[in-house]
Amino acid sequence: MAKRPYTVFICQSCGYQTPKWMGRCPDCGQWDSLVETSKEPKRTAINFRSSAAPQAIDQISINPEIRICTGIGEFDRILGGGVVSGSVILIGGEPGIGKSTLVLQVLDRLAMTGITALYVTGEESIVQIKMRASRLAVSSQDLYVLAVTSLEECLEKASELKPSIVAVDSIQTMYSEEFSSAPGTVGQVREVAAKLINFSKSTNIPVFLIGHVTKEGAIAGPKILEHLVDTVLYFEGDSNHIYRILRSVKNRYGSTNEIGVFEMRDTGLMEVGNPSHLFLQQRPVGASGSVVIPCLEGTRPLLLEVQALVGPSPFGVPRRTCMGVDPNRISLLVAILGKRLGLELGDQDIFVNVTGGLKLEEPASDLGLVAALISSFLNRPVDMDTVIFGEVGLAGEVRGVSQSALRLKESARLGFNKCILSKNSIGEAQLPQGIKITEVGSIQKLYEILFS
Repeated sequence: MAKRPYTVFICQSCGYQTPKWMGRCPDCGQWDSLVETSKEPKRTAINFRSSAAPQAIDQISINPEIRICTGIGEFDRILGGGVVSGSVILIGGEPGIGKSTLVLQVLDRLAMTGITALYVTGEESIVQIKMRASRLAVSSQDLYVLAVTSLEECLEKASELKPSIVAVDSIQTMYSEEFSSAPGTVGQVREVAAKLINFSKSTNIPVFLIGHVTKEGAIAGPKILEHLVDTVLYFEGDSNHIYRILRSVKNRYGSTNEIGVFEMRDTGLMEVGNPSHLFLQQRPVGASGSVVIPCLEGTRPLLLEVQALVGPSPFGVPRRTCMGVDPNRISLLVAILGKRLGLELGDQDIFVNVTGGLKLEEPASDLGLVAALISSFLNRPVDMDTVIFGEVGLAGEVRGVSQSALRLKESARLGFNKCILSKNSIGEAQLPQGIKITEVGSIQKLYEILFS
């Protein structure tokens, strides 16, 4: 006799299953995340993998044309030079940030080179996609649109069309007919992702997956989704501003933590080739608390302006507001200033902001943050032509950081002629011309150079 369907409770955060409801998931600790789901016996799945014998690693040949360039420089650089054949790329971001627009433009660029591209949508009709394509000037005859939500139907149509690249928008709207649960649940997302990855690896066709994000900013669905795919990209930015940042947080075929900067226009996303100039073009003249820090995002050097505002607090407990910087790092630097320099900022309100919407996470920004805090506290501006970077230790010492020559080269290219950094940062690398280097070994030396 055929087995009858039964119901289980599945955690929508981690996928834990239990036969009865519980208020808190015992696996991940999330409250009220268990949802009753009807389960049926699993049917026979179609396996797209072809059986192959094991091969010695020195006998495996690599196709020199393994990467496909999209023609969008910022996008190709994030991927490590282009789309790798047979790779699965997951793109996540807030609603309306531009995920679908970016993927549609990428497919159009590829289709213009003669590559057959398939755009699968489960959220819009083909008429709605055509309306957006008309606004974006997307009109390649090799770009096909398919509006389905059934994964089996999607794979069947893809097998008939035999495209060179596929995009699925979005994975939360797709469902497998082998499961009775609703689209977007943990089981459906995991099964759909596994089958699409199986399809991509067996046919050597790259697949783009667009994913929704939760209110915490993580991609909706089980965390295993990010482990299964080859590349994870996050689209960041404020919907009230025109600039968008595409960040790579995982890439099996290139460096991670790379970023690409785009400008949202009526005609689509336009790449920004010089983001450092973009972030500094509205910098105030002669303002205290403003310091430029050369930082690294992956392999790209960026010059970012950090603004600090320090003033007496009218409340019993001073405020600490940080945007783009870890508040714990600011508290640590304030404690170092009080202990090593005698600058007591404990009773001051402190506000720190990184312009452009980026985040400073590397320790190389410590010295610039210290300079900005002191500058605002003393109300004495730092020279506009100076960049500052270095790591600050608990003893007040300034430690060296990596890729100093790359940071200095970017600073000199944008017209900065002075740099303050650790005396341990400069090795035997060739330094750029036209920039004066000042080495410091402690924050006391920094204070003497800038404010004495």
